[in-house]
Amino acid sequence: MKGGRPALRYAKAILSLAKEKGSEATVNDNMLFIASTISDNEDLKSMLHSPVIKLADKKSVLISLFSDKINDISLQLFTLLEENKRMEMLEAIATQYTILFDESNAKQVAKVTTAVPLTKELEEKILAKIVSLTGNTASIENSVDPSVIGGFILRIGDLQYDASISNHFNELRKEFDKSHYVPKV
Repeated sequence: MKGGRPALRYAKAILSLAKEKGSEATVNDNMLFIASTISDNEDLKSMLHSPVIKLADKKSVLISLFSDKINDISLQLFTLLEENKRMEMLEAIATQYTILFDESNAKQVAKVTTAVPLTKELEEKILAKIVSLTGNTASIENSVDPSVIGGFILRIGDLQYDASISNHFNELRKEFDKSHYVPKV
């Protein structure tokens, strides 16, 4: 992610301010709304990244879009980004904020890739595996990819657990390649 480190610093500062005011959950909802609005609207994203459009104009567009839907802390972010000439980082900051908010509340989102939609029993097994790997519970976000063949691939933050059949096939293929290797002299 371009500008990841500065976005993380801004997100930490916003989370700190929101905790002081006791409104970190409200700001999290605002940041989710801002990030989804920007990611869903290519024109808005292009406008924020455009070097031709003045920062004051970008700020006025953001205020007109969000002023009645978000709280003051989130609105103040627009002014701060205008002053620091970092308006293009808004989506990255909003995304980083939600990640930090979830981490501070020991809430994780586990991304699970399966060949077919999850059943209740597989979901229970995955939740148990998440607790054994991380010590915390998590909510599950399921995506279906037929190339997995069976089993699942679990991603939590930067941790990945691959219990897919396609991974087992790849491991077997590597073992067979190693055991039957005959060097040419």
